[in-house]
Amino acid sequence: MNTVITIGREFGSGGHQIGVELSKRLNIPFYDKELLERAAKDSGYAKDLFVSQDEKPTGSFLFSLVMDSYSSTRYGANVLSDMPLNQKVFLAQFETIKNIANQGPCILIGRCADYALEFDDRLLSVFLRANIETRIRRISALYELSNARARDKITKADKERASYYNYYTNKKWGSAQSYNLVIDTGLFGIDGTVDLIMKAIEEKERPEKHHIYEQPMYSSINK
Repeated sequence: MNTVITIGREFGSGGHQIGVELSKRLNIPFYDKELLERAAKDSGYAKDLFVSQDEKPTGSFLFSLVMDSYSSTRYGANVLSDMPLNQKVFLAQFETIKNIANQGPCILIGRCADYALEFDDRLLSVFLRANIETRIRRISALYELSNARARDKITKADKERASYYNYYTNKKWGSAQSYNLVIDTGLFGIDGTVDLIMKAIEEKERPEKHHIYEQPMYSSINK
C-alpha cells in the first residue's frame, strides 16, 4: 500500500473513530491531536501554541502572499519574522504534514492536510458528513450535553473548521469538488464508512486503472 489518506469531517460525524479503525485495519499511523505534538517537536514551538490555534480561522494579506508562493519557493526569514504567531504555527504544521507523509502511508485528520498534499499522487482525500440529527445524538452522548447545547457546539465547531479551511486553501470546506470521496457516515455507519474507504484505496492502487482511458472505445474500427 502506498496511499496517504486525509480526512476532513463535520463535527460529530465520527471522523476520529473512523480514522482510528482505519489505522487498525491498515496497520498504518493515524494523526489527529498527535499531529500537534509532532509539529511542536519539529518546529521548537510550544505544544500549547498549536493547541490554541488548532483549526481556528485567521486573516492576513501578508500570509496570503506567502502561501501563494509557497509551492515554488521557501518563505524568507524576514517575511516569517513579520508574520503573526498563529500563521507561523500554521506553516510549521503545514511542513510537518508533508514530512509525515514523506515517511510513508498514514492517515491525517483535519488541519488542511489534503491541501498540504494536493500535488502528491498518493493522496486520497476524504470528507465525512452526517445529518444534523445524527450528529446531535452523537455529541449529546459523547459530551453529556442537552440536544440544544450539542447543536450549538456543532454549529460553532463547523463554522471554525470551515473558516479555517476556506481561508488557508483555495477550496471550499465540505464541497464535493474539494475531495476525492465524500461519505455520509449517518447512512453507512462507522464500519460501513471504513469499508468504503478501504474499497476506495483498493481501487486507487489497482495498476490497471491507470490505463482505463488509454484503451480505444472500438478496437475494430478501421481494421
